[in-house]
Amino acid sequence: MKASHDQRRSLLQDEDGVEVGDNGERRVRGAARSKLHWTAVLVLALTTTALLGILGDWSSFVAPYHQPEQGDHNPSTTDAEAKQDSPLNLKPQSNTNDYVLGASWDFDAAPQRREHSWTVRERELNPDGVFRPMILVNDQFPGPLIEANEGDTIVVHVSNQATNATAVHWHGLYQNGTNHMDGTVGVTQCPIPPGANFTYEFTVAGQHGTYWWHSHVSAQASDGMYGPLVIHSKRERDLQRLDYASEQVIMVADHYYDLSSSLLMEYLASDRENIEPVPDTALINGKGVRDCDTVPRRRCDNTTENVGWFSMAVRADQMHRLRLINTGAFAEIQVSLDENEFAVTEVDGVDVAPERFHRLVVHPGQRYSVIVGPAKATQSVWLRVKMMSTCFDEENVETQLETRAVVNFVDQKSSIDATSTVASTDWDDQTSQICRDMNTSALIPTEVISAPSKADVSFYVRSNFKIGAYRLSRGFFNGSSFRPDLLSPTLMRALDGLGMDNSNFVIGGSAQVNSKAFAEEHELVLQTAGIQVIDLTIVNFDDGAHPFHLHGYKYFVLAQGHGYPPQNVTDTLNLSNPLRRDTATVEGFGWMLVRIVADNPGVWAFHCHVTWHSEAGLMMQLLTRADDLIKSVVIPRSSQELCAAPIEQLRKGATPEDEVFMNES
Repeated sequence: MKASHDQRRSLLQDEDGVEVGDNGERRVRGAARSKLHWTAVLVLALTTTALLGILGDWSSFVAPYHQPEQGDHNPSTTDAEAKQDSPLNLKPQSNTNDYVLGASWDFDAAPQRREHSWTVRERELNPDGVFRPMILVNDQFPGPLIEANEGDTIVVHVSNQATNATAVHWHGLYQNGTNHMDGTVGVTQCPIPPGANFTYEFTVAGQHGTYWWHSHVSAQASDGMYGPLVIHSKRERDLQRLDYASEQVIMVADHYYDLSSSLLMEYLASDRENIEPVPDTALINGKGVRDCDTVPRRRCDNTTENVGWFSMAVRADQMHRLRLINTGAFAEIQVSLDENEFAVTEVDGVDVAPERFHRLVVHPGQRYSVIVGPAKATQSVWLRVKMMSTCFDEENVETQLETRAVVNFVDQKSSIDATSTVASTDWDDQTSQICRDMNTSALIPTEVISAPSKADVSFYVRSNFKIGAYRLSRGFFNGSSFRPDLLSPTLMRALDGLGMDNSNFVIGGSAQVNSKAFAEEHELVLQTAGIQVIDLTIVNFDDGAHPFHLHGYKYFVLAQGHGYPPQNVTDTLNLSNPLRRDTATVEGFGWMLVRIVADNPGVWAFHCHVTWHSEAGLMMQLLTRADDLIKSVVIPRSSQELCAAPIEQLRKGATPEDEVFMNES
């Protein structure tokens, strides 16, 4: 990633660079049509599919639609909807009301099974007015909310009626004892092929807070397959420290008008030099407004019922919790509330002492809870979501950098008028132009846990992009660029090897890279036996920021900085109660030191949560407590059956292999 273009700007213009109308009015142009007819777009897609088919089994990679079979019925739709022939005519359901968490929730309920049935399908939707094909769960965008108590068992039955294979990852959950339910293709499971069913079942223990779920196949989550996951605790109100009257999930995300499959093909192609696709806009809980005149080549209609600013009404004299999640693929997002500060009270599922800010920086995969109110007066104000343009390398002439939601502070909670007058003003401070985490040094966990006084073993991890065969730019950890084995995930190979007493899978003493059992070129696996404390010093030799997410754990964030870490960095660490989180960002040409208590048996991915970087190979794995793996994890027959599917079915929608691009070089 290189320095951004100075001339980058939004196409919708006002004093903030976005033409949204400060009175909240929508600029409407009825059913605008591009000069390029939608049929021509489909023809182009089919032509591309045919060309890719020549290169291998990649025709399914770009297939945007699935025609339902006879009798193929989605229980979340009405019978009238199900009878229609084309999925293009089916209107996805609005799901935003589901993201208001009920005040009557029973925090003290006995542990129970929370069961959900999901159908994955392709649908066409216009979240901000611009139509595009999407991959949705139960025809909802964003997807369904999962809400549970600590100690509950979550059961999700997935029916994949889409064109491509899929899988679901439960971002931030420990999955202690159920590593095979983590949903990471090539690491813990094989994909769910088209037409197949699979059930995820796991118990949530030892954690609570704000999490989310998303597809972990290629860049599929960017096509709409994601949603929130909230775990409550009996101690939740005490650990939060501020007494709030209501709570609402707010998902902020960059949004692309093109399918992730076509964007990924372009990004991974020869001579691209890690130039990421630039988003077209941003959404708040799947909503936004686009002036159709600014996207003449797109099919656009911003008068449909589902289009509009996301809006909410809350009592002005009370406090309210907003659970913020960046569910996007790439953009660093700044969140602010006009004329109102908020208090941060949670970071990635860790409750923290309230600390006031007026602007928040959220990277992909990260979560923050903020408490808003009491407001100074009854008024309607903008909640602003801005993408950081300095994090982009190319210019996208369609990019709208800012989107907004309306927060109505009222005397008594009432219905919301999305076109009500909004006269609030943005904060006038100069925003940071550096792509990195916000300063979290003042955020102190309310549950005090000291970091171990020292590490059993320390590893230096070099993160960088480099150009190799076929002039392809790929991501590397210590010279290893991840490529998933779709037929034989790491977890299953490890269990087989350990079960047969294969010496290549046995590591004694300190943690070390296992290069005997795993091909280090494409699988960098750091393996441990017993419970060990590991320090990872990640040094970023790329000029772009990387939000690094660790599955199955929260780590202690001990230090971050620019340049190289000082030699005596471990001499000055504050270990009394450092921030714990599962996704933290290393800035461009920066570094980060994290400490991990490796006590969770399983194989856990550690990767950049910028989707494009992860799919370019910026991933490694931690195989922790390998000596206890066999007695801790039992692979069910249903998981084994996924891997028995024909390889051409498992490959559908997968990230293309490097050889696909050989004829371009």
